[in-house]
Amino acid sequence: MAGPPGAGKTLLARALPGILPEMTPEEALGVTKVYSVSGLLPSDTPLITQRPFRAPHHTISHAGLVGGGRRPRPGEISLSHRGVLFLDELPEFSAQVLEVLRQPVEDRVVTIARAQSTVTFPANFMLVAAMNPCPCGFYGDPTRDCTCSETTVSRYQKRISGPLLDRIDIFVEVPRVDYEKLASDVTSETSECVRGRVTEGRRRQELRFSESSLVCNAEMTPTEVRTFCQAVLDDQAQSMLKMAMTQLSLSARAFHRVLKVARTIADIACSDIIGSAHVAEAVQYRQRLRA
Repeated sequence: MAGPPGAGKTLLARALPGILPEMTPEEALGVTKVYSVSGLLPSDTPLITQRPFRAPHHTISHAGLVGGGRRPRPGEISLSHRGVLFLDELPEFSAQVLEVLRQPVEDRVVTIARAQSTVTFPANFMLVAAMNPCPCGFYGDPTRDCTCSETTVSRYQKRISGPLLDRIDIFVEVPRVDYEKLASDVTSETSECVRGRVTEGRRRQELRFSESSLVCNAEMTPTEVRTFCQAVLDDQAQSMLKMAMTQLSLSARAFHRVLKVARTIADIACSDIIGSAHVAEAVQYRQRLRA
């Protein structure tokens, strides 16, 4: 999420666990094991049933994020297993710390090697990041003037490497909230209502993967993508996807990720076929930061 200060990026991220499906017993056991090994399991909570939400500060070290020590212990990415890892002010994190995210995001595990032993911790988390569009925070803002030069803006946004950006499925611009919306008496949709739609979409995925070890669309390999996504694209959706690949110069990884997002959008819409509208929505999430 990219937007000016105070637009609500952190609030949206903290609300995200409230719309995620409840953990299955297997997921709860896996999370509980991680917290038990870390010594963070509360004495009055023998089983963790709420999805974790971890928001480390941008000064966190490499070992704090990945894990480490003489006797390796899980880091923040493992403590957010089956939950959300929120990185606020993403460009402020050191390049070394950000680059270590690439492998866990792809493999969903993290391996720590020491001279005496090698330990593998689970790291199947949802990465959510937020940033301002520039150091002053008002680049492109319709009401506030940006005080940063174009060179400064470009340098700030390029702190996040292309390979890491390619692993992020959804890019969203969060605009400034108008006074009328803040002062309005109209109540918004509750998290319970949104969770109902998400849960129904997850139920369809569980039925789809009932004969495999997969849990959700995000865990599909290229083989499953070919079977459950490419095989159910209608003609218009295939044409749109081909056009997007050409015009946006999408990588092979981005191609598969767009299909996974489109499959999820179709699941929430209770559609067995991936239509052109689903692909169009998935493709528009592949936007890049302005330079």
